Amino acid sequence: MLGVGRMLVALAEQALETTDIVQAPGVYTVVPFVAMLLAIAICPLRAPHWWESNRNKFIVAGLLGAPVLALYLWREPGALVHMALEYVSFIILLAGLYGISGGIRLRGDLVATPLTNTVFLATGSVLASFVGTTGASMLLIRPLLQTNRERRHVTHTVIFFVFLVSNIGGMLTPLGDPPLFLGYLQGVPFVWTFRLWPQWLLMVGALLVLYVVWDTRQYAREPLAALARDRRAVEPLRLSGGFNIVGLAGVVLAVALLSAPLREGAIVALAALSSWRTPRAVRRANEFTWSPMVEVAVLFFGIFLTMIPALELLRLRGGDLGVRQTWQFFWASGALSSFLDNAPTYLTFLALAQGLRLTDEVVGVPHAILAAISVGAVAMGANTYIGNAPNFMVKAIAEAAGVKMPSFFGYMLYSGAILIPLFVLVTLLFFLSGSPG
Repeated sequence: MLGVGRMLVALAEQALETTDIVQAPGVYTVVPFVAMLLAIAICPLRAPHWWESNRNKFIVAGLLGAPVLALYLWREPGALVHMALEYVSFIILLAGLYGISGGIRLRGDLVATPLTNTVFLATGSVLASFVGTTGASMLLIRPLLQTNRERRHVTHTVIFFVFLVSNIGGMLTPLGDPPLFLGYLQGVPFVWTFRLWPQWLLMVGALLVLYVVWDTRQYAREPLAALARDRRAVEPLRLSGGFNIVGLAGVVLAVALLSAPLREGAIVALAALSSWRTPRAVRRANEFTWSPMVEVAVLFFGIFLTMIPALELLRLRGGDLGVRQTWQFFWASGALSSFLDNAPTYLTFLALAQGLRLTDEVVGVPHAILAAISVGAVAMGANTYIGNAPNFMVKAIAEAAGVKMPSFFGYMLYSGAILIPLFVLVTLLFFLSGSPG
């Protein structure tokens, strides 16, 4: 995270030494964004009780965002309007998927064996590409937690769920993750993302194999009494609120076929219909609350606002990073997507690649470059809790269910140890080629 801050500061310092027609923002404009990231990382460790309040999170987001708001009201109001529209669309989509999926309940309790948990993760990894990482996460996290409620060692299962269902799984269609949908709007053919199946299959397969080994060892450490309770509590799965599956399909169609503001209007209407038609008993049984969604909305309000100058620096000075090779696009877009919102980061590096005037194979760039940007933006969102919105939601739901989740930096220890070697392997197999053009 500090490395990202130093990168942005270096870009700002370079911008100060130039006299372009479009004046880049100064180095000081990066400070609120870096401070926002540090607050998200440190406050849960230093002031956990105070940080639990979404009101306090909003105070921090507002205080850090105020200088950027004032600067851009004077400097470029249009940037604020553009970011506000993106933020509203982003939150409406997430809230719609969260609210509708919260009305679907799988009742019952399976035996929480490594095989059962692996089937959950594998199913979610496929589903994420067709109903989105948020939709798949909200649909499956509760039944997964319910199935594992008798077990004591559950944290690793939730972490792998974030890796697979909340991030890497959503790589095969533009509906899977916001960056890919934005690429589709930029002219990337709808079926182009199916080209990413080798990277998807390698990462999903490797993580599932690692999970089976890990969970098998953890299962052997479970107390015999806990395993006995788990076997006694078995009930067949029954679906309640199944009509909400149609609502999720409607959201997918709205995203695929409509443009703003009709898209957002359709999502709000579908969410309102779900709220009206879903029996309250279903949501109560799911222990559904809007608190996780409010937390995401508040934190991403601060992130969206404070990252405006950071993204502007990338657009104006991204070429100074020296990013030209395929592997560089993979790691640069992935590293920044770990901390910035991955959708605008994807667009920024796509614009940078188009500006290099390389071979025009798809939307002005080589296939290999677009694949590197796409895989980096989607997969490396799993590196941190703030890399992708479902990460925070899953964490909050798991904690509400009594699962002790790692801190911000604790989670990064897991992702660094598990995902970074996997991304190195992906680089060697797919992106370590010569100049693409």
